[in-house]
Amino acid sequence: MIPIGEIVRLSIQSLLRNKTRSILTMLGIIIGVSAVILLVSIGQGLQNYITQQFESLGSNLVIVLPGKVGGGGGGFGAPNIAGSKLSLGDVDKLSRIGGAVESVGAGIEMPSSVSYLGKTKYTTTAGLTAEYQKMRNLTVSSGRMMSESDNRAGRNVVNIGPGIVDSLFGGANPIGKQITLGGQKFQVVGVLSKIGSGGFGIDVNSFVVLPLTTAQKLFGMKSVQAIGIKAKDKDSIPEVIRQVKKELSKRLKEDDFSVVDSSSLVATINQILGVVTLALGGIAAISLIVGGVGIMNIMLVSVTERTREIGLRKAVGAKPKDILIQFIIESVTLSVVGGGIGVLIGFLGALAINQFISTTVTFWSVALAFGVSAAIGVIFGVAPAASASKLNPIDALKYE
Repeated sequence: MIPIGEIVRLSIQSLLRNKTRSILTMLGIIIGVSAVILLVSIGQGLQNYITQQFESLGSNLVIVLPGKVGGGGGGFGAPNIAGSKLSLGDVDKLSRIGGAVESVGAGIEMPSSVSYLGKTKYTTTAGLTAEYQKMRNLTVSSGRMMSESDNRAGRNVVNIGPGIVDSLFGGANPIGKQITLGGQKFQVVGVLSKIGSGGFGIDVNSFVVLPLTTAQKLFGMKSVQAIGIKAKDKDSIPEVIRQVKKELSKRLKEDDFSVVDSSSLVATINQILGVVTLALGGIAAISLIVGGVGIMNIMLVSVTERTREIGLRKAVGAKPKDILIQFIIESVTLSVVGGGIGVLIGFLGALAINQFISTTVTFWSVALAFGVSAAIGVIFGVAPAASASKLNPIDALKYE
């Protein structure tokens, strides 16, 4: 048997003789591996971002959402925001429960544009009660937070994020200035403290926050999209959920609302996003299979082109096993090198995308993508290698 080192050298020489074909053959593997890493990193980044947002609310928060969220049997229903039947009246009733209920707040969010002296920025407008602002850990770096009296009076005042200050005011002090929102004038009373980088196109530092009652009039809404109830402690959550359901059931049907604590909501969302992430990875992995078929096709063509060479090597003493190993090495080299390049492109691509949306490259996605690409080299290289090793040396030497 020929020494393995010599077989590896011959395999590498063969691939280098046909550089263009080798690169094109690896292309399918490169695309597949990089696509798996990129899509999984986006899904994982979304999962981490949502988890961080809910964890920032605290572990003793109960949330009331419109519609049925989290069906039975592991199912999941999205909140029925458009058809919400929750109201400020419900907020007042829940705030009178007392006992384990420490505070109650509510809010709505709508996309909108905000303008100042000819400059316009498209963003998200959040109408919140004073208590809901506290639950969302909103603070100001200058000026003042909106008060409950602002909410009761429906005043046209706003807190704006630092991103709005940079875009519309060029960093100048906006306190006391008036901006235009929905065709109405609003006075800036505070600048929100920076709260991180956001993710997935959500610029959390460019939010415009105004009193909930003012937002309802501005957008022509009577309902609220979410009600937050802060329990005295984590152990009180089951009792708070029971009391909230009991109170809301007096006016609403069972399917009109859902009461969940932040941790269970995070678990449900993570379960859904986990499935989505795996599905994205699976879809991208299809290109790995396509790349494997490409490797097998090129290797079969290579067997045909090198028939005389194989016959000559067999005639001078090469064993079928030597030929088999050489072709498998060539196939594995193509897939491993392609996989390595794909990992590098995927990682760099995730870093680039992270400038715009949150991404997280996981070790398991890299290991899985690279491992599958290496396995593909073996699996799809066996048939061409076996075909080459079985050639009759006499017939091979006569091949034209």
